[in-house]
Amino acid sequence: MSESYVIAPSILSANFAKLGEEVSAVIASGADWIHFDVMDNHYVPNLTIGPLVCEAIRPCTKAPIDVHLMVKPVDRIIPDFAKAGANIITFHPEASEHVDRSLGLIRECGCQAGLVFNPATPLTYMDHVMDKLDVVLLMSVNPGFGGQKFIAETLNKCREARAKIDAYTARTGRTIRLEIDGGVKTDNIAEIARAGADAFVAGSAVYGAGKDTDPNRYDSIIGSLRAELAKV
Repeated sequence: MSESYVIAPSILSANFAKLGEEVSAVIASGADWIHFDVMDNHYVPNLTIGPLVCEAIRPCTKAPIDVHLMVKPVDRIIPDFAKAGANIITFHPEASEHVDRSLGLIRECGCQAGLVFNPATPLTYMDHVMDKLDVVLLMSVNPGFGGQKFIAETLNKCREARAKIDAYTARTGRTIRLEIDGGVKTDNIAEIARAGADAFVAGSAVYGAGKDTDPNRYDSIIGSLRAELAKV
């Protein structure tokens, strides 16, 4: 199973003065996706980066760019990120007036589509749109800032989401990734995987590791995360 696990460092915790290098370095150290956090200071209390930054880092890696939209309304910005080189686009159901339409728009733009669930958002939003989901992302912190502590109740929610996805896959043969974002570290990643997750966003745990001057600074932390996943 461990070969199918995805590690997706969040560039929210990277050195923005060297963003291209930071993206290349984590992929060279064994990461699978680049997680790209978009915040609008409306839906969440922070302001981060937009399509221009996505377009700028696209030539730095062939790895999938996993764009997490924490913006409201969401539909207007989806085509811009698709054009900027996103491979996966996820959004919060509360940020869309028509969840099915927003998922359809992402897929029409040629990207994989997903829903993001805040810690207190019920999973029922996914029930009638499973055919349009490629990813389900569970927030294990409240969105807006990096470096927060993992909310333990997310493990129960992860088990519930895994059961829904497995039942859907058994019925249709189509797989959906189950991703976790927030407070993921070496000491809890195995427990999260046992609860059913197969993709892991790690921001400060990865980008906070090692010295800026060390070209191999991410090898150790990504290796440690993989070693923990291998135990599952």
